[in-house]
This record gives sequence, C-alpha cells and structure tokens, in this order.
Amino acid sequence: MKPAPFEYHAPRTLDEVLARLRQAGGEAKLLAGGQSLVPAMNLRLARPQVLIDLGRVSELDYIREANGHLAVGALVHQRAAERSDAVRRDVPLLARALPFIGHPAIRNRGTIGGSLAHADPAAELPAVATALDADLVIAGPGGQRVAKPSEFFVSYFTTSLQPDEVLVEVRLPRATSSMRSAFVEISRRHGDFAIVGVALSVDLDSGRRCRAARVAIVGVGPGPVRAVQAERCLEGQVASEALFREAGQIAAKEIDPPSDIHATSHYRRRLTAVLLEDAGRQVLGPSA
Repeated sequence: MKPAPFEYHAPRTLDEVLARLRQAGGEAKLLAGGQSLVPAMNLRLARPQVLIDLGRVSELDYIREANGHLAVGALVHQRAAERSDAVRRDVPLLARALPFIGHPAIRNRGTIGGSLAHADPAAELPAVATALDADLVIAGPGGQRVAKPSEFFVSYFTTSLQPDEVLVEVRLPRATSSMRSAFVEISRRHGDFAIVGVALSVDLDSGRRCRAARVAIVGVGPGPVRAVQAERCLEGQVASEALFREAGQIAAKEIDPPSDIHATSHYRRRLTAVLLEDAGRQVLGPSA
C-alpha cells in the first residue's frame, strides 16, 4: 500500500524543525528512523498532512559523557548505541536491552529518540529509561524542558510531547561499580515485541545488600510499569535468588496486565514473576 498524500520537509537544523512544526499547526509528524511511522503511513493508520524528516539534523546524533550521565542524542541509531563502548561501559542496562529490538536491519535505521517518542507499551527502551529514571530533554518554542519517564509516557503510543515539541536527548545515569542490571523478555520470536519484558537495576553493597532497586515491566500496561512494591521488597535486603523470587511474585500481584490475542492476563502475571526472578539471577552473576 502507499501512504496518503503529504507535504515533505527535510530541515538541517533543530531551529528549522521547530519552525516547521509551528507552521504546521499541529498537523505534522516527525520522521526519525521510520521503523514504526512508515509502515503505519503505508497502511494508512497514520495520515499526517506534513512529514518533517529529522534525518539531516546532525546536531541530534551524538553520544557524550557528561556530569554523572551519558547524553544520547535522539537521532542516534540503535545499532550505533549497541556498538558504543561508552554505552557498554556507562549504561550496561541499555546495552543489554538493545539486542532485543527487532533485528540488526531494523536497529540500523531505528533511533533511540524515535522509539522513546513512539511509546509502544511493549518496547524495550521506555522500560530502560524508566528503570534508570532517565531525563528526557524536550525542545519547544519556549526553550528546553526535562521530563522524567513517569511524566513523559502517558498511555498507549502517547507521550507528553506537545505538537510543537521535539525529543532531543535522553540523559542516562552512568552506572557505578556497585550497580547491577539485567534485561529479559519473552516474545513469540526473537525480534518481535515482548509479550512481557523486565528491566532491573539494583545497587548492591559489598555484602550484596540492596541499597536501591528499580523494576520496570513492559507489555503489562499502557506504558512501562514500575513494580514499586517489588522494589520495596528488595531494598534493604541481602540479594539472593529466593529474594528475587519473592519480588517476582509480588510484582505479579501488583500489576494489572491486559488479555489480548497474544497472551492472557494470568499468563502475563506468571511471566512477570518468572522474568524478574531470572533477571535477579543474572544480577547475582559475575557478568552483570
């Protein structure tokens, strides 16, 4: 199928992008990697009157080390982040989650910012941002603002981005030597969206006591879901397989996943418990 007719623009700077957005008056869509928007347009599920291609805005394509965090520009391709030494060293949870996204051909085109702004409830990157409590930097006509994941992800495929705003950067806290992380998911085939996925980040002291924990789950709600009660179960306790098993059971009880053609609500709860236990087993291992 072919998309409905649209007006196409390919600006070269962020200022030009913002100007085009203002001119479009809320009728524009931003094209980053195009791995979700282009199929939706071809199926005519999306019919933007104006398409603004970000592909030539090179100022949004960077990975930088900054004070306590790694700044990743919105136009960094997922494959480039996957191959980045800085990502592997400073944000291992992101490095672990990226290979679960589609296939290499998809990650060669898909961008970090595009996936976050698309806000698919089964996508991996929103869970990573939530588990790390990332800062999402947004540019608009009034300047820049920073949103936390809990503010940014609103519902299914919906964020707090306004029609005249652009996600320009995600700031991910750099891991310390005491931090451990894991990303696990179950899908029908490798590369498919997750039926359920779990992102886990914990800070363990020298005696393996858990000083802090963040658990984000995908596929169980309208966006990434934090398992707050499971985090409380972990914090202050000495980490063990039994503790993560208990946390998994608690997480399964505190979520309210939907049933659909892929899985029942009961199955998703069961998967959540198993996956959190598995993620815990990984963070106890030497490679976490």
